[in-house]
This record gives sequence, structure tokens and C-alpha cells, in this order.
Amino acid sequence: MASQNEFRKQVKVIYRYLVLTICGILLIGLGFVYLMIDPSLSILDDPEEDLITVTDVPDFKEDEIVDGVHLSTGFTDGEGLVQVIQNCTNCHSAALVTQNRMTREGWTATIRWMQETQNLWDLGESEEIIVNYLTTYYAPDEKGRRENLVDIEWYELKD
Repeated sequence: MASQNEFRKQVKVIYRYLVLTICGILLIGLGFVYLMIDPSLSILDDPEEDLITVTDVPDFKEDEIVDGVHLSTGFTDGEGLVQVIQNCTNCHSAALVTQNRMTREGWTATIRWMQETQNLWDLGESEEIIVNYLTTYYAPDEKGRRENLVDIEWYELKD
């Protein structure tokens, strides 16, 4: 009988270690799952600490224009700049505008498409000002092919 009790005590000890080991493995597994969902471990990180905004830079002025370029957006300075900033950069980056080149019809069609599919509000009287600005500063380039080469001494290939 004593050996049976001794055996039961040993089984209980092994059972406890087994349960603790399984719990530890489950906790480590949950930690890995959390890391896959949020690799930055944001639970331990203060998100406000890592953010640096443009306005934190000393001597930065949001509406500053240098060499004809609005610094915070990259838009060319001109009539209608304020309306473009107020209406375009609420939904997307200014770079999306500056990388495109369109005719008046193209800009108007893009505005209509955004109104129909992207919930852009009615621009009212500002639409004409915005389209004028965009066609003035972001119209298609009329470069075409390079100019013909001149003043070059050509040579003939010999057989």
C-alpha cells in the first residue's frame, strides 16, 4: 500500500509539471500570435513618443512659399492655391495631384469621377478656380520628341 501512495504522489508531481509546461507553451504561443497581429508590440510602446510632425521642426511655417513652391504641399504658388489645398488635400496627398498632368477636360472629368465614386462634395464656385489652377500649373507637357541633332559630322559605314 505504501508503494501505491508513493507512486500516486509521484504521478501528481509529474502531472503538475506537465500542466505547468503546457500552460507555459500556451502563453508563449499566445505571445507569438500577438506578435504576428501587432509586430510593433504597441502594448509596450508609447505611440505619441515616436511621432514627429512637420510642425515640430523649428522655424517651420505651414503656409510658407519658397521659390514659388508651397513648402508643406509641394504645390506651385498661384491663384487658386488655397482652394486646391482646402479641397484636394482633405482626402489625398498633394503628391497625387502634382504627379498628374491633364487638360481642362481631364481635370473636370477627374473631379466628376471623384464626386460620383469617392464622395467628393459639390465644389460650387470653387470648381472653376480649382480647374483653372490645375490646368495652369499641372497641364500636359508639350515636349514631344527631342529636337533633331544638328552640326554633327556623320560618317559612312563601309562594307
